[in-house]
Amino acid sequence: MYASEKIMYFCKFPFTADKRTKNRVLIVSVENFYSGAGLNKRNGVKRDTRRLHKILTKLGFSVDIRMDIDANEICEAFKAESKKTVKDCFVGIISSHGEEGVVFGADGRAVKLAEIYSYFGGPSMQKRSLGLVMACRGHELDGGAEVEADSSFSEEDDGMSELFSIPIDTAVMYATSPGYAAFMHPLGSVLIQTLCDLLEKEGGPELEITRLLTRLNYQVAYNFESRGKVLGGKKQMPCFVTRFTREVFPFMDSQTAAAAEDLSLTFAATQLIDEPRRSRKSSIS
Repeated sequence: MYASEKIMYFCKFPFTADKRTKNRVLIVSVENFYSGAGLNKRNGVKRDTRRLHKILTKLGFSVDIRMDIDANEICEAFKAESKKTVKDCFVGIISSHGEEGVVFGADGRAVKLAEIYSYFGGPSMQKRSLGLVMACRGHELDGGAEVEADSSFSEEDDGMSELFSIPIDTAVMYATSPGYAAFMHPLGSVLIQTLCDLLEKEGGPELEITRLLTRLNYQVAYNFESRGKVLGGKKQMPCFVTRFTREVFPFMDSQTAAAAEDLSLTFAATQLIDEPRRSRKSSIS
């Protein structure tokens, strides 16, 4: 069964010298919707969320997870994150049902992506940003054929408004192309599971972000094909928009910082072990 998916990644300059400050991730995952919302349960969301948390924490990010929150709470969550300090990169991930330019809260109300992007263009969020939007952008199913876009697409104005709202030094990864549905599976979404696979591979976190997202596009477009009598043979084509003004290595930066911190602690511990015994006054610890 297909469902919506959207992933956002926000990364902005300049860097901070405070070693205690970490890069941050906000994951908003909506699996269950209110009974009157008219939206189906999205089985597989928890599996995606757990794997993202495990991998991104290992890469040195501070991860905050919000499950099954309503439209207003989604906006408030991102607004609050935009006011917090990060080391040099913020990653925002939204996984829910959606349509072109919007995602849905657990209450079934739409949240405009342009509103979420707007929180990361102000002076309080002067960092690099990456968004991952795991949501449908329409109801069409991709048969895998290369087609030309119809310039009379009814939601074109809303789509362009959304793109123009993406701040400088920000990239946004979408699970699918405009007008098309994205697939969700009880074992997890193809987009997020493939991203996790790439980040777990040797050399994956060291990739510049546009190279990483291009590999993600390729893996999903060429290696995924839906099964079943109704949806069998359908494809999914992710796409991303970047307004970065320089090369960005967000996952390598976090991994290097985490490794450096571990090395520093190891060195300090070694010094304590190797130091000769000496008399000292008692202290309170």
